[in-house]
Amino acid sequence: MATLEVIRFQRHEPNVPEGDSPDTVDWRASRADGELPTIVWASGETWSQANLWAHHLAEQRDPQTVMASMKHLASYARWLEAEGVEWWHFPEKKSERCLFKFRKALIAARDAHEIAPSTASARMAAVLRFYRWTRAADLICPGGSMWEDRELKVKTMNTFGLERTMRVITSELVIPNRKVKGGFHLEDGVLPVTEEGRRDIQAFADVHASDELSLMLAIGFGSGLRLGSLCDLKIATLEHATIDPLTGWRRMDVGPAARPPVATKLGVSGKVPIWEELRARALEYAASPRRLKRQAKAAAEHRGLLLLNRYGNPYTQGAVTTEMCRLRAKALDAGVHVFRDFYFHRSRATFATLLMRVALKVLPVGEAVDLVREACLHANADTTMDYVKFIEQSKAMRESADAFTQAFLGLSKRDVSRA
Repeated sequence: MATLEVIRFQRHEPNVPEGDSPDTVDWRASRADGELPTIVWASGETWSQANLWAHHLAEQRDPQTVMASMKHLASYARWLEAEGVEWWHFPEKKSERCLFKFRKALIAARDAHEIAPSTASARMAAVLRFYRWTRAADLICPGGSMWEDRELKVKTMNTFGLERTMRVITSELVIPNRKVKGGFHLEDGVLPVTEEGRRDIQAFADVHASDELSLMLAIGFGSGLRLGSLCDLKIATLEHATIDPLTGWRRMDVGPAARPPVATKLGVSGKVPIWEELRARALEYAASPRRLKRQAKAAAEHRGLLLLNRYGNPYTQGAVTTEMCRLRAKALDAGVHVFRDFYFHRSRATFATLLMRVALKVLPVGEAVDLVREACLHANADTTMDYVKFIEQSKAMRESADAFTQAFLGLSKRDVSRA
């Protein structure tokens, strides 16, 4: 199976002296070394074209964008290997072309709730960007068109009432980001777990998971932090968390504007709540011998991170996902079935749902939405409103189920009495 690996690289430039052409050329490091995601096939060979694209992106985009694009491309590479299709396979018949087959597979996975609609759209878009670049760089010669593009005219109006028309190039392979019928899902296509399920997950993780993963789950359930923010959480962030005089919660400053900065999705800055007991647990772990040994191995720029792996390096989302998969398998073997469809991001949805339920009991809907939006750093209120709709829908479904059960049992009792 194709894998996504991270390599360290350093750019070099030739140092050619003036005058006659020298016999040898000295190469000097031009910039500091950095990390570059690289796709490796199951055979051990690298996907040269994809890795060149990653290098091209690294020149223009931030590391998170490069990693996200390469993760999508790595998923495409794994699909190619599983289907036995070459990435340059573009026969005359459209349905046999690799990209059209991949699009069909993504739509099927989306409809089966295996991936979120946004993931399907983003994955297809990333793969298309890769192919557009390879075609522009003459790294692929399919002998014909790989797909058909079409031009759309989009009219926009500014605040002064002036209308503008923009030309947008789209493709027949684009997957619209539409919600799938047959289920209600929250941000990123996830659903929360019940309070009982949360307790079971945390209790099992406290015993069978590493101290780091157990703490990550506790912070995820207790503050709603995303996994990327957790991997970049600093000890100083916890130490500097201030007390909210209205609620008694602690609030952590996160985002690029925080000091120290903590990575967030889309670079949003804000204050995230954390319970005092959870903060105390995290600070206790920060001073534990286990973590201090890891800190001693870490580079200077990483020693302030709360979570370090055994080699003293920062945790990556891939490493946490791998450990979660192992914990899930162990839990299912032990009969803890709440783990079956659980993955880390559901801890965030669980926190937001619980906070919204509590807020709706004591605040008007508008103020409750503002509270949860600020706590979860949502980019827009629509994402937060989905939690209100989810709670209302869940309540209506429970009441309907109770009414149906009572009617059914009542009918059964009447039938029994008549008999």
